[in-house]
Amino acid sequence: MKRLRQIVTKAVVAKGKKRIVASEVLRPPNTPTSILGCWVINHHYHAKKQGKYVEISGKFDVNVWYAYNNHSKTAVYSETINYKDRIKLHYRDEDVIDSDDVKVRVLQQPNCIEAVITENGDCFKIVIEREFLVEVIGETKVVVSVHPVEFEEEWKFEEEDESSSSSSSSSSSSSSSSSSSSEYSQESSSFRK
Repeated sequence: MKRLRQIVTKAVVAKGKKRIVASEVLRPPNTPTSILGCWVINHHYHAKKQGKYVEISGKFDVNVWYAYNNHSKTAVYSETINYKDRIKLHYRDEDVIDSDDVKVRVLQQPNCIEAVITENGDCFKIVIEREFLVEVIGETKVVVSVHPVEFEEEWKFEEEDESSSSSSSSSSSSSSSSSSSSEYSQESSSFRK
């Protein structure tokens, strides 16, 4: 027991992952005849830890390219969508010093997987998917084994080529000769006194 020590360090103490599929209804200014394309851009978000959850608040722009007036004209309708997602955290250890330091990784940027015109014919129904992975960084304890100071792992040495060894030996011999000459000069000065 005397050889064990506890170290308090920062580590990932909780994780959470969630895939969200949500549908949005958009109302363009013109009655659409058909949808020609849909894309999602400008995704921005921030995350905050709340109890056993991480709440991600964000927004993105949905652009729908559509035909109207009996396929004679086209237009692009754009709308900003705000969202708020709650991701449950899973802790591996019981004894953790909790923290609000949250890291978010977007596994799937918001993406349109379906775009249709609603039954009444004047709106778009857009289905959007997104996926997040969140990690909470907090303090935790690590137990390590302590060895005596004399303990050292065995070293493995590789053979050096002769050119590098001769240069190192010449430098060491020059340093040793300079140190010996300084010792000699100190001894001779002491004899003169």
